[in-house]
Amino acid sequence: MTYRLEAVDHVQLVMPAGPDAEARAIAFYSGLLGLTQVPKPPPLDARGGCWFGNGSVTLHLGVEEPFSPAKKAHPGLAVSGVDELVATLESAGHAVRRVEDVPGMPQAFVFDPFGNRIELVPVTPSDHP
Repeated sequence: MTYRLEAVDHVQLVMPAGPDAEARAIAFYSGLLGLTQVPKPPPLDARGGCWFGNGSVTLHLGVEEPFSPAKKAHPGLAVSGVDELVATLESAGHAVRRVEDVPGMPQAFVFDPFGNRIELVPVTPSDHP
């Protein structure tokens, strides 16, 4: 084999159409998760949605009609300071479910404002008490 997958370039989730939806996406992904909103290329901007990133993580939210959130499929985001992020999400009214289905690998699940499932895992299991 002469090829190899090197990295995930980005993950796309879906959102409903509308300026209110974009404002909610910005409040969650930038305001709570701490990602920067990235301008979309002009040909794609007319489609709606938002892009976010921080140099290591890139998430695209694309408008899909009819809208149906990803309730099972999800990005798994490695987080330093995961407990602080969980507390921030909970204080903003987002329910977070903590599990450790794989021994030694704590996980936290949250849904974005549109119902898309997001997994938060500590960068290393020792980052999580």
